[in-house]
Amino acid sequence: MSGRTLTPAQAGRARHPSLWAVGTGCYVLAAIAGMFALADRTGPALLIPLWIVHAGILILLLRKLGARESSTYAMLFVLATSLMSVYVAGMARDVLTLQRRGEQVSAEVVRQWRDPAEGRKARDYNYELRRPDGSKVPGPPLKTSSDSYDIGQTLTVIEDPKGVLRPRTPAQANATGEMIGSAAFALCALAAVAWMAWRGSAAVMRRGENEPAAGATLRKAYKAVTRNHSTRAEQEQRLREALRAHPADRRGYIKLHPEDYPDLSQQQAARIAWETGLRAEAAGNRGSWRFKENVVEEVPFD
Repeated sequence: MSGRTLTPAQAGRARHPSLWAVGTGCYVLAAIAGMFALADRTGPALLIPLWIVHAGILILLLRKLGARESSTYAMLFVLATSLMSVYVAGMARDVLTLQRRGEQVSAEVVRQWRDPAEGRKARDYNYELRRPDGSKVPGPPLKTSSDSYDIGQTLTVIEDPKGVLRPRTPAQANATGEMIGSAAFALCALAAVAWMAWRGSAAVMRRGENEPAAGATLRKAYKAVTRNHSTRAEQEQRLREALRAHPADRRGYIKLHPEDYPDLSQQQAARIAWETGLRAEAAGNRGSWRFKENVVEEVPFD
């Protein structure tokens, strides 16, 4: 049985998976920085279409890493972590802005109330503050997650002279946690890109048998990480046994993991399945191999 030769694009990804991953990671960081810059200047009418466009570009970049079956889920994860990174960075920007232009004053708590109930959402505490001269502290009310102050209590707060930002106590006016949180979400997005690059390298190697030297090196590294040192003949025999003995799911498919057969491409697995009276499903596998007597779209084999 002859293997399928890798296409030039696949061979390029097998030789330089890190370059594709670095390029995608740089785009993710650039998108986070761009959305952060726009969030303070534009409204949802522009940001929502931009996030949708970003999602489309992102899924194309992730698919070029090679692991197409997982690209949609990876795109959603990267998109969610990027959105959270921008949101938390916006919180940090508000705190830093308050530190820069705010004024420290003494204020008295004159009214207290809680946020209205909204399902299981936490109800924060709000405090209306007034200066000693009787004027209201500008901006939204002071907010805390717990009942921290009583009516009549005097506090030291940092107020925004422009009345845009919420007043905070000196202890609250610390953006370290928000900056760390924003960076952590961005790192999670980059980690997902790296994971897709690793999966894509393995997927590209499974799609062809005649790898170049760099592809063979990546395959050895993949087998070392997964601790699968079986030979190709052993993997073929194990696949035949699995096709005969593995239970089918509720839709009648025998579902196997390609990571258990790193030396076999899906086309080679389809040939072995055909010898046992089964067909390999080409549609909707989501990172797995599925086999059945009758399939929606059959995987071609040599």
